[in-house]
Amino acid sequence: MSDSTGNVTQSTAEHPVVDITSWRQAATPKERARTGIDARRRAPLESHAIWQVAKGRRDVIGLLEEQSRARLQSLIPLRYRRMSDSAFTFYRGTALIMANDLARTPVTGIPVQVVGDAHIGNFGLFFSPTKHLVFDINDFDETVTGPWEWDIKRLAVSVEICGRANGVATKERHRAVLACVETYREYMDRFSRMDYLDMWYDHLDVEQTLDEFESTEGGKRNRTLRAAVMKAKSKDSDRAAQKLTVRDGDRLRFRSDPPELVPITQLGGQYGDLDALRERLGQLFATYRDSLYEDRRHVLGQYRYHDTARKVVGVGSVGTRAWVSVLTGRDIDDPLMLQMKEATDSVLERFVGASPYPSHGERVVQGQKLIQTTADILLGWTRFVANDGKERDYYVRQLWNGKGSIDINHLSAMGLYDLGRLCAWCLAHAHARSGDSVAIANYMGGSDTFDAAMLNFADSYADQNEEDYRVFKAMIKDGELPCA
Repeated sequence: MSDSTGNVTQSTAEHPVVDITSWRQAATPKERARTGIDARRRAPLESHAIWQVAKGRRDVIGLLEEQSRARLQSLIPLRYRRMSDSAFTFYRGTALIMANDLARTPVTGIPVQVVGDAHIGNFGLFFSPTKHLVFDINDFDETVTGPWEWDIKRLAVSVEICGRANGVATKERHRAVLACVETYREYMDRFSRMDYLDMWYDHLDVEQTLDEFESTEGGKRNRTLRAAVMKAKSKDSDRAAQKLTVRDGDRLRFRSDPPELVPITQLGGQYGDLDALRERLGQLFATYRDSLYEDRRHVLGQYRYHDTARKVVGVGSVGTRAWVSVLTGRDIDDPLMLQMKEATDSVLERFVGASPYPSHGERVVQGQKLIQTTADILLGWTRFVANDGKERDYYVRQLWNGKGSIDINHLSAMGLYDLGRLCAWCLAHAHARSGDSVAIANYMGGSDTFDAAMLNFADSYADQNEEDYRVFKAMIKDGELPCA
């Protein structure tokens, strides 16, 4: 499957171990169905069940250290602290470790635009351009062309790990994993039978879907998901500005809350003089503007810049460079919050080959537009000279636009079951938009063989994650990894 030394797969973007370039989509639905069925010879359905847990994998923890070398060193202890909270937060920060492991597993060779880090926490709520609340994938940092199996495996494993972290009983966890994979398989089949444009524009009405879910549970309300919907409806730039900024005369200025939020006025020493930093930020906005369609440039042109701060985001992303800027439109009570987040190599590229895009910011943006149902109208990309003097890629989006995450740290069995199904719908839709849905659907087939294999994999890999987490915690305790 791949060359390896110990537990680390030896692969580079120039010489990847997984071939996703030779696949050619057949001409007719019948031929596409046949290619999917034929792919079972390369990767039997049952083969996806296999994962042998390895003990004491200190070498794969080295992959985290490799990632950290390119990040802001002052934030690495915070990254490791957030990852150390639980086996699930550890999993959220180890997309590279799992990509390394997935490179050793069977694949059909059918490519899609993968999410790359499709765990259950990377799906959420946000407003569409028409201000409808939708549920979809919300993290695209690792997106690239790759094997569809890797996404559904990462999602299924995350359901199992999340269930363990929340104390959900084994039987209920396994029920949730099976429902997640079954939903993916059944909706891939449904999408494969739809007219392409009908499939492309299909979307998940989250409140209607929750109504349907609850009707099958005797009318019992899913309080966790309902609460997330209500909270998301109130999250916008107005609320973000109220939380993150203060008024300074006719200007908005960011609050100081280090290390999570640090205004640029407190970063001058790290980036040279403050005027030079502001000039570079101005250049960032100018090149970002060029990445937008003309009508979106007009929208952006109606806003006036006020202030910028460095903002720490997420778990796995801690240490990458991220900025947030506040602008205003009609007046000071019409704020717009934009996030500029560093885009680095996808963790999958060393295993599947380099992205064809000239910048990783563009890779993220174009991948998101391909697989997300309704992308942010202000989504764009740019470059910026960082404090180390190196030019780095960024993508830009609205910070809060009805964006709401599910409280995955307090999920009941019912919440886990329903959330896994919502995520699986979105993942199937993303893969159907970008890949050969007919081939994938026919590969998985109409039985539960694939579902059962994925459950076995999810259970075994969750054990592997716990073992790797144990090693990670021991290295922190022994002072081998910084944690603060």
